[in-house]
Amino acid sequence: MKKRVLITGGAGFIGSHLCERLLSEGNEVICMDNYFTGAKDNIVHLLDNHYFELIRHDVTHPYFIEVDEIYNLACPASPVHYQYNSIKTIKTSVMGAINMLGLAKRIKARILQASTSEVYGDPLIHPQPESYWGNVNPIGIRSCYDEGKRCAESLFVNYHVQNNVDIKIIRIFNTYGPKMNPEDGRVVSNFIVQALLGENITIFGDGKQTRSFQYVDDLVEGMIRMMATGKEFVGPVNIGNPNEFTMIELANTILELTNSKSKLSFEPLPADDPTQRQPDISLAQKELNGWEPKIQLREGLTKTIEYFDGLLKQGWTRK
Repeated sequence: MKKRVLITGGAGFIGSHLCERLLSEGNEVICMDNYFTGAKDNIVHLLDNHYFELIRHDVTHPYFIEVDEIYNLACPASPVHYQYNSIKTIKTSVMGAINMLGLAKRIKARILQASTSEVYGDPLIHPQPESYWGNVNPIGIRSCYDEGKRCAESLFVNYHVQNNVDIKIIRIFNTYGPKMNPEDGRVVSNFIVQALLGENITIFGDGKQTRSFQYVDDLVEGMIRMMATGKEFVGPVNIGNPNEFTMIELANTILELTNSKSKLSFEPLPADDPTQRQPDISLAQKELNGWEPKIQLREGLTKTIEYFDGLLKQGWTRK
């Protein structure tokens, strides 16, 4: 059955992939973005599709539309972007959630919140289950994003309990793939661009801190399955790849796949940067019809490297 779906942050890295997937399944998609970190290039190829609509709008302001489902993805998600204007980041998470929840309440739409593994902070439990409350510095340099997302989760739960809004909450772990912003400061994009340009690979700390890297197609599959679950299951649910890699292992894999001669360069670890991040996905496997990541690191990195190599060949340069 064709659905009318609103995606806030739809021109972003993840949002643009979600737009493509939902359109391919025969849905009508309304993409909302203010282009703070999203890019029209990510969705320009969709503009000829008569079931795709693009709206330039800031989610911190109310918006009225009739839809069946809402995916609330709007928020800068990399430290270099969310720390650029920390107050705006908090407002996007909190006021954006209020506005979209208000819309969902009025039109009786189902709404999914794209939360984050950052709600766990620098975790004291490993891997992190959804029951873990986190270890977050509420006044640290990353708090604008961490606490903004935590507050958004609270808003979603309270709109559900108090107003019976049909909600879904996912917690997204490190995700990578084509359409990432080459200057977003995330580790995968940083390493790939540096390797392709022959620059030193910048590793913060001793390189032994770990992350679990999820290819974007696996995330989109998890989001769609979560949206389709029964009304009684609201989450939160971790969506991520549990295979864990150190920063040095990631760098060496990228150097191998790019045949780069770049060297590793070590810098001090930024404040509040987590030393471990790995999802417990047992709940997702149980509730999302056996969902688990299908694309592992080398395959996903190969596709992502091809994308960035194409950008460089098209003349992309650092700003």
